[in-house]
Amino acid sequence: MTIVVEVCFLFGVFLCLLLLGVWVPLAIGLAGLANLWMTSGLDSFQGVALALWGGTNSFTLTAIPLFILMAEFLLQAGLSLRVYRGLAHLVKRLPGGLLQTNIAGCAVFAAITGSSVATAASIGTVGIPELLKRDYDRPLSVGTIAAGGTLGILIPPSIAMIIYGSFTNLSVAKLFMAGLIPGIGLAMLFMLYVGVRAVLNPALAPETSDAIEPGEQGYGALALVNDLLPFFVLISVVLGSLYLGYATPTESAALGAVLSAIIAVIWGQMSGARFYTVFRRTISVSASILAIVFAAYIFSYSVSLSGLGSDLASWLGALELTRIEFILLLFVFFTILGCLVDSISMIVMTIPVLYPVLGVYGFDGIWFGVILVLLIELGQITPPMGLNLFVIQGVWDGRLQEVVRGVIPFYGLIILMIFLVTLVPSLALWLPSQM
Repeated sequence: MTIVVEVCFLFGVFLCLLLLGVWVPLAIGLAGLANLWMTSGLDSFQGVALALWGGTNSFTLTAIPLFILMAEFLLQAGLSLRVYRGLAHLVKRLPGGLLQTNIAGCAVFAAITGSSVATAASIGTVGIPELLKRDYDRPLSVGTIAAGGTLGILIPPSIAMIIYGSFTNLSVAKLFMAGLIPGIGLAMLFMLYVGVRAVLNPALAPETSDAIEPGEQGYGALALVNDLLPFFVLISVVLGSLYLGYATPTESAALGAVLSAIIAVIWGQMSGARFYTVFRRTISVSASILAIVFAAYIFSYSVSLSGLGSDLASWLGALELTRIEFILLLFVFFTILGCLVDSISMIVMTIPVLYPVLGVYGFDGIWFGVILVLLIELGQITPPMGLNLFVIQGVWDGRLQEVVRGVIPFYGLIILMIFLVTLVPSLALWLPSQM
């Protein structure tokens, strides 16, 4: 088969299975097996078990359930309200009011959950009722949360980065640090945009002194510290231990899980039933993610055995695309793919094919991880099927069209960050180089 036919066959089988309603991990695995059969025959199936064991027997992957456990303790303890309330008082003087709180809250929760969906759902559940009660502009309100939620896979710790690192054998700790400056920079771009819109049109964010919670009028500095300090200590310990080299990602995840359990017991509302929910949810979410990873190793094995990655690299090299043209090609590809599958599936399907191509353009693997995550962020809010759009639609009373209208400006800001990181690679590479 020619390179074009093989790529079309591989992704065509996957998309057909997906449209037939087949479970995503099963669709990925079956597409890999179909490609093995077409390119190498049935004898190639003998190496599948060995490839699966070699790929999933990974110390790095054990960080995933531990980071999920860390997030679930804080989510099930109902601590998202504390974060939102504390940040609302911290940024209340900025133009935009609670709209700024949405973005700041998403940035903080991103550093706890590592998931776009969990970030958008947590902040959306708390923030949207408060915004509607105060007559904030509806599209802009939901746009800040849907777009802010995408920070969950860029600001460390990021589950997407762990999976990317496990497939490419790159340092997960360095990948985490590579996403920090672009992640904070993107949050600041979002806040700057909201501030400018609020100054130009104050009706978008009416000034109000209403409390977020009854009895909050006496809220002072001590209450602010009590609301926010535990979370900033948790984030500092997890990321600090990684940056300073005191812990591996798995060890820092375990430390974070213990600290989040302590925070949940002291500052949250934990009970026996909630502890049960924490562990049940951790097992369920981890199993879903790891099932995709498991199937992806079949996919990766088929791509490796058929030589698709090296063939694609040679084919793209012959096209003589510039770096910018290659990034634009990826932009179109991930925008389409983001309408069909979630972020984890996008990574595990594309990395085995794309990673060998990086050498053609001299791309750094750590830098490309940041670009990849930014492209996936676009997919999360791509109309009409981006996953974050439906997450927000599920927690408010409005129409999907309003959510789409609200995220379009932030879509442009993510594209701007992609080109900034492309033109100035040190935005992603400076922190890892200091480790």
